[in-house]
Amino acid sequence: MAARTPAEPARIPVRVQDVTAYRGDALVVNLFEGVTEPGGATGAVDKALGGAIGALIRRKEMTGKVGEATPLHTFGRLPASRVLVVGLGKKEQFDLEGVRAVMGEALRFLRRTGASSAGTILHGAGAGGLDPAAVAQAVTEGAILGCYRFDRYKKPEKDRKVLEELSILTREAAGRRALEDAVGRARVVAEAVTLARDLVNTPPNDLTPAALAAAAAAAAKASGFSCRILAREQMRRLGMGALLGVAQGSANPPRLIVLRHRGGRQGKPVVAFVGKGVTFDTGGISLKPAENMESMKGDMSGGAAVIGAVSALARLKAKVHVLGVIPAVENMPSGTASRPGDILRTMSGKTIEVINTDAEGRLILADALTYARQQGAPRLVDVATLTGACVVALGTIRSGAFANDEGWMAAVREASEAAGEKVWQLPMDEEYGELIKSDVAEIKNTGGRKGGAITAAKFLAHFVEKTPWVHLDIAGTFESDKEKGYRVKGGTGVAVRTLVEIGLRLAR
Repeated sequence: MAARTPAEPARIPVRVQDVTAYRGDALVVNLFEGVTEPGGATGAVDKALGGAIGALIRRKEMTGKVGEATPLHTFGRLPASRVLVVGLGKKEQFDLEGVRAVMGEALRFLRRTGASSAGTILHGAGAGGLDPAAVAQAVTEGAILGCYRFDRYKKPEKDRKVLEELSILTREAAGRRALEDAVGRARVVAEAVTLARDLVNTPPNDLTPAALAAAAAAAAKASGFSCRILAREQMRRLGMGALLGVAQGSANPPRLIVLRHRGGRQGKPVVAFVGKGVTFDTGGISLKPAENMESMKGDMSGGAAVIGAVSALARLKAKVHVLGVIPAVENMPSGTASRPGDILRTMSGKTIEVINTDAEGRLILADALTYARQQGAPRLVDVATLTGACVVALGTIRSGAFANDEGWMAAVREASEAAGEKVWQLPMDEEYGELIKSDVAEIKNTGGRKGGAITAAKFLAHFVEKTPWVHLDIAGTFESDKEKGYRVKGGTGVAVRTLVEIGLRLAR
């Protein structure tokens, strides 16, 4: 794999100064919907511009609606070359996710205009009533994630526009340290998301199971956590028949990637993150349709999220012992591939009848979850692009969530909400389990079209037994087909921020 692109903007300093004194290419201020007279920092800028913002509001050329961005040249009336007034929408609906979104949109807009430096106020920390440190974190995440681009396979642009610096402006000197700490944490988390995005966007000829393992090892070396790679023979000795059954059709051998951040804590891990790592999924013998198959390079998004999250927790020196397990395989059709009708014996000893070789993610997770349990993890979260059925149920807005323990589900949900990654819990009624009973083995790997996301989760439940567990199905959220807010086209890096938040909360 090629070297990673540095995060942009490279510098995010916190400056204690009046907003009207900022000197740079652009200054970002805001307007809530329904405001008729700008106040606060926007009011001060309006006054310096001779009432230009107020005049645009009165002419209804500026409304404050979400997504609105109005540039104004200052012509020397301010040290900044131009002002960008961004709409925040209704004040009562504005939150930290809104901060991330507005910063992503604003900075892409400014980059297109050639700005290399910008200053911003803390959107929502005044009239919006949001905590300033939390806003600084959201500003930083939105800026880095919104400026992300994956262009390593393109010729370098002759006049490539880069936003080099974003200054966060505050008038409160006493709170500067808290803002700087928040910015530092946010940079680590955002860079972990960009690491995951890079992996998801890398083409499958470059990101084989071995290459994914090498990327995890490189992240471990850079961030200071341990990485152990198990090869085929080691997995065979462990009895991982389900994982190896999926891998046997490919010329690229499988890997089991085992990550560990001890955080100064010895003994058993307090949580295990398990991520699906299918580096390309053709469906195997149950071949997928050719249309959109190229997106199946992202079938390792769960594994990428785990690598990113463990990397962030290590860089943050979180005092928590976290285990990461990523089964990495390629699902290919060949003369050696597993067939519908095969019976596989898992590491747990349970047998599985293969009905559809395209239901492969749950097979590799079965052995990975068993491995995580045997390492002593008392609670589990798995992340997987598992089912098209989840996309049908929830679309691309929320990831599906399934659990065997409501207390642990509540903790994961709270972490996801704090991180700004939406999930929705689906049911796990016992009756759904009837659909995956097999006549010739203990279970089968698919229960048909009806309730497909749920029966996939019921399948995984066989391998966690009574260990508290949450399954996140990110099939609908792992990629984006358009630019919006801080999301850009391609891999989203979804679940990294949720897993990091879980780890930080367990550390506390």
